[in-house]
Parts: sequence; structure tokens; C-alpha cells
Amino acid sequence: MMKIVYFIAFILLFSCSRSVEDRCFTNDYEQIFKSYTEKKPFTVKEILKHKPDYLAITDLKKYRTFKEDSIQSGHYNESEELSEKRWKIHEEEYKIFKSKFSDQFLFSCKQQVNDITYALGTNELGFWLLKIENNKPYAYFLGLSFSHYYINNIQDQPIIKDGLLQLQGSFVKIVKVDGLPGYDDYSAISDGKLFKISLKELTKDSDHDGYNDIFEQSFGLNANSKDTDRDGMSDFDDLNPMFTSVENKFTELYKLLLPTYAHTTVDVKELHYTFTVFESDCDYFHQVSPDERVLFIPESDRKKTFYVNITDVTRDSISKIRKDKANPDRFYISKSGSSFENVYAAEYKNGEWTLKIIGGIII
Repeated sequence: MMKIVYFIAFILLFSCSRSVEDRCFTNDYEQIFKSYTEKKPFTVKEILKHKPDYLAITDLKKYRTFKEDSIQSGHYNESEELSEKRWKIHEEEYKIFKSKFSDQFLFSCKQQVNDITYALGTNELGFWLLKIENNKPYAYFLGLSFSHYYINNIQDQPIIKDGLLQLQGSFVKIVKVDGLPGYDDYSAISDGKLFKISLKELTKDSDHDGYNDIFEQSFGLNANSKDTDRDGMSDFDDLNPMFTSVENKFTELYKLLLPTYAHTTVDVKELHYTFTVFESDCDYFHQVSPDERVLFIPESDRKKTFYVNITDVTRDSISKIRKDKANPDRFYISKSGSSFENVYAAEYKNGEWTLKIIGGIII
């Protein structure tokens, strides 16, 4: 009887799983465009319910509101001369972090603790604690969604105290601005919060690969193995740490559509904390051999980590592939960003791809 049950379960699992064909190709022209669905903002109660276990939150009696901090740190209506002077001061203050991390972060809240220099870093993935010790840089991901947490740009107290990272801020929600597609603004839903994380918990790196456990758990990497995809390269050095790279014509097509960072003079292989995140289940896309770091998140919300399920960390999108029924060597695929979407006709001849833009939208 048990053998029959196991056999039925296997058949159901097999029948419900999608093939490479389903994950990478579509016959529907409309499906090569990625539609955006706005998620309902969390309430204060929901933010507290789903907060990470390592995060402690207390209410402050005296505090700078979200609005006050935004206005004071934004330096609105100041002259161009004053703005340039202030920026030069900021550049000088954070030049040690700029030399170690390049342009991977926006820096704030610098603090010296004995022979260690700390700062708060922010990039498109979220908030980080940056540390320089013995002239070596470290970055620790906080795992606090910018969809829900606002960290004040001006901190009234040191951010490192009593073995804790302590940050003043607010609970916020994202507000879509009418008439400006792709542009997000924020609105406070509860001010006067103190967010505290143990440095021991924050800096924990179980597999000693260079990424803290919180980062790996937030984006679906294996926090207990320094080589998630088992390709022989550490996650910290792997440009595609989640999946083993394979060369074939469709991985080459996806590679041609990846964004590039030609504007930087720094070796992109050294930009360990700069990733482009794509939402895709396509095996060919997963197997790409990129020139810059990429991460992938599942298409199904049910399979995503909690962090990426509630935080929009994707800025670019590359669609599934649509076949041309009349020409087996011609395909259609789209690429989109915050202000554009291009549809390409891709033709494979003599072992090479030729791409031609045949439509799209520019905002």
C-alpha cells in the first residue's frame, strides 16, 4: 500500500513540475513583457509581526521624525556653492571608505571605535554596516527592508555602542508617485524607533566566505557553504554564485542582454557587494556566465525568501523567449529597466546572435 502512495506522490510531483521549455519559452507575445504588481503596504502591526528575530525595536521618547530628518539631511534650497562645499567635506570624511568600497554604497554615520572605523552603507540591495579593520574592508547586510524601515541620515547617538548596532529611524511605506513610473517616494507610518542588532549576530559568517549569514539567507545563498553552486569557486568571488555557468546558445543570448558597468574604472570583479537581481526561473538565464555579479530570485512569491518577497530589489528584467514559428533560428525577447522596455528580434546564425530592436517603450 505504501509503495502505491509513494508512486502516486512521485507522479504528482513530476506532473506538477515545469520543464525547461516552460521555464524559458513562451508562445504568448504579451508574456515577454513583465508587468508590475504593486504589493499592499505593511501596517505597523505587520512590520512588528514579521521583523527579523535578531532585531530589537524600542520606542524613543525624543526623536527626529522622518519628515524632519528628510528635510534636514536633504539640504533643500541651498545654493549650488554651498552644496558643492558640503559634498567636498563629505568626500573627504569618507575617502577611506570610498578607497575600499569604490562606488558600491552611499556612506553615512561614520564612527571610530578604537582601531576600527565604521559607517552605514546603502545600495540597491538595502542597508549595510561597513567596517575597516587593519586596513581591510568588511560589509555586513542588515536584512532590513527599505520598504518598511527608514534609517535616519542624521543619528543623534553613536551607531556602535555596547556591542550593538543602534540606529534611529521610522517605519515607512512606499508611495508610488502618479505620473512618474518607476519612481518611489516614502511616507512615515510610525516615527521614533531605535533599531538594535547584536554585532555578534550581524557579523556572523558561518561558512567564512565573506558574506554574512543575514545576506545569504536574505537572497537565497547557502549560509553553510562557501560555494553555493558547487562550481569550485567561493560565493564571494563567483560572479554568478547561485548557479553553475554553462555555455550554450541561449545562455549567450541572455548574456548579451545583461547590463554593463562600463562607466566605472574599477575592476567589476572587485565589486563584491554590487549585484543585479533578476526574477526568473529560466535555466538558461540561471546558467549565464556574466561579466558582473548577478543574483536570481524565483518567480513564485511562495518560493522567495521573506526579504525579497517584501523588498523590490529588481531594477532590470529580461523576459522569457518567444519562438518564431516560421523561422527556427529567430526568437523574440524583451529587456526592461526603470524607464524603458525594448523588444528584440534575435537571430542565431553561424554560431552568433544578431539583435535588432523591433519595439518598446521609453518613459
